[in-house]
Amino acid sequence: METGTLYRKSAFTTDPKGGNPAGVWIGETLPEPTEMQNIAAEVGFSETAFVAPKSGKSRKIRFFSPEIEVPFCGHATIATAVTLAELDGEGTFELSTQIGQVPVTVRTVNGQAEAALTSVSPKYKTADDELVSEVLSILGWQHSDLEDRIPPAVAYAGAWHLVIALNKATTLAYLSYDFNDLKAVMIREELTTLQLVYQENETTFVSRNPFPVGGVVEDPATGAAAAAFAGYLREASLITVPAELIIRQGEAMGRPSLLNVTVPETGGIIVKGNAVTIPD
Repeated sequence: METGTLYRKSAFTTDPKGGNPAGVWIGETLPEPTEMQNIAAEVGFSETAFVAPKSGKSRKIRFFSPEIEVPFCGHATIATAVTLAELDGEGTFELSTQIGQVPVTVRTVNGQAEAALTSVSPKYKTADDELVSEVLSILGWQHSDLEDRIPPAVAYAGAWHLVIALNKATTLAYLSYDFNDLKAVMIREELTTLQLVYQENETTFVSRNPFPVGGVVEDPATGAAAAAFAGYLREASLITVPAELIIRQGEAMGRPSLLNVTVPETGGIIVKGNAVTIPD
């Protein structure tokens, strides 16, 4: 058994009662996958990041939900970077993930540690009509609930997410679904979360993210999905770039989260947020 230290952080918030909790395990070498999975299940957060070695600006990182390993997790990356900065000082950390290199820069802004990750290059494809109909049925929504200006898509910036944009905030406010039915569809389609969004104004979106494949009903902040969504908006020419976007998430769960997203003209998407220690 590999020895390491487990930290508990909440990401995309300055209040430990908000944001998305993440475990951050740091050791000299990564444990075996079965051990990492067991630790993640015991921690019980939507994700636990495993990082090695303890020192240096370049590290390996893997992400485990309570049930499965995921290729990339944004909120656990933000939590990891802030933890590393607390231990080793601010700067840029190069994290070697299962899907490529993800640099994360940590600095103090208004007295709070802020981390900014740069995703791998995003991509998207139009969502299959049958898949959209199947998911809408599970969610109890109709095609008339969809926002025509942002068609359904499957988007990627390290993991795949089904993007569904709604035309009313009240529709998004009520989220209820059959856990096992949605989980089966998402496993079949190799989706990590659903990115369910409502556009509040030109630059602000409200998001909710079911994550049944990881054993989680809903994720209060999903940095990987935010990057994928912003990448889709850019690649499909649905926004003018460069752009600065705000994604609000977790409010319906009582864990408000704020994700700041920078969309450059090319390359990876930048997702910024705070992370704070969760008291014992």
